[in-house]
Amino acid sequence: MKDMEWPACLDEYEKLVIRMNTPRVVIDNAVCPTATLVKVDSARRHGILLEAVQVLTDLNLLIKKAYISSDGRFFMDVFHVTDLNGNKLTDESVISYIEQSLETIHYGRSNSFNGLTALELTGTDRVGLLSEVFAVLADLQCSVVEAKVWTHNGRIASLIYVKDCNSGSPIEDSQQIDRIEARLRNVLKGDNDIRSAKMTVSMAVTHTERRLHQMMFADRDYERMPVLRQSTDYPVVTVQNWADRSYSVVNVQCKDRTKLLFDVVCTLTDMEYVVFHATINTAGERAYLEFYIRHIDGTPISSEPERQRVIQCLEAAVGRRASEGVRLELCMEDRQGLLADVTRTFRENGLNVTRAEISTERDEALNIFYVTDEMGNPADPKIIEAVRQKIGLSNLKVKELPMIYHQKGESEEQTVGVGGAVLLSLGSLVRRNLYNLGLIRSYS
Repeated sequence: MKDMEWPACLDEYEKLVIRMNTPRVVIDNAVCPTATLVKVDSARRHGILLEAVQVLTDLNLLIKKAYISSDGRFFMDVFHVTDLNGNKLTDESVISYIEQSLETIHYGRSNSFNGLTALELTGTDRVGLLSEVFAVLADLQCSVVEAKVWTHNGRIASLIYVKDCNSGSPIEDSQQIDRIEARLRNVLKGDNDIRSAKMTVSMAVTHTERRLHQMMFADRDYERMPVLRQSTDYPVVTVQNWADRSYSVVNVQCKDRTKLLFDVVCTLTDMEYVVFHATINTAGERAYLEFYIRHIDGTPISSEPERQRVIQCLEAAVGRRASEGVRLELCMEDRQGLLADVTRTFRENGLNVTRAEISTERDEALNIFYVTDEMGNPADPKIIEAVRQKIGLSNLKVKELPMIYHQKGESEEQTVGVGGAVLLSLGSLVRRNLYNLGLIRSYS
């Protein structure tokens, strides 16, 4: 860690406390031939694992393996990471950014969009809902700068960052905010969602994707049955108690994808579980995650209803970001009402938006939509082409889902299966993690 510049007001004890709580970060490209190793050693506190994973996933890095272990008051982990093409990290500016970000996670991180007003929406999903939302915002002279939309089990959650399209300032007038809330709430309610539709103005102090998980969790999407066609590649989650060690052992097996570890750790953290040890591995297109957890009060999962709830919530956490449908990328000059027009075209052609990422850079709209037909089935290519003709072939392009790069023949370890008995003793897991952390020479 680089030498610190100490404020004159700090005494030696305060400096010592800061040193003890500041994570030590090592980024190593020499040890592993296929990935960059990111090692983090810090004082343990609730949520620090999530913040470390968040730093890596916000850069769209793939976490191919990870070993997490905490002993008493200290937390140690190693992440094997690559870029989306499966290459090691070589850009010194990226490596420096990772080091600096991980060294400052002790102070907490937020995802604040300065100069913007954040709108939080949850309700029952339906074809054309997004079109109606963006039409209302355009009519109320709100310019959408950033937005993320998730759908799962017939529910929708969206975090939309807007500004006044005339002044370019955040929307702070209470009467205007009241108008926005009232009209969007009516759109969300539709004909049959009077009770559960919610629309609030937020200060946006939480990481956007973490906030979306929290919104869907509060909406209890994990308890609902899917109303459209369900993916056949459903995650397998098991939870068992290790009574002798007072741990609950959580195994997740599913298709590998970007930000998977973030989604699982985010859910465990917000459900107030602490990860003491974990092993994450990927093989081919599959991901295998094993966590040794306790509740924040130090107890393992204590009842069958609680066990089932953890399983349901982790299944939902994996499913919310699953990429269902055709990926469409819109890149064109931004203008007032653009989103309303594009999503109206989707609706008029029977396309349902299952997920969306809206962004603007200078005066350019950079938007990603995942679309299916009205029943959740793959959209007809002819309809997709008709929509592209309407919006502009050069503006709206069909993109293949980004493939996660996998090294051929990657079989360094036997994967721990799920659904059966726990295959590794805690002592073996800890020894193996300490070996992978570089703290012992052998775990055999």
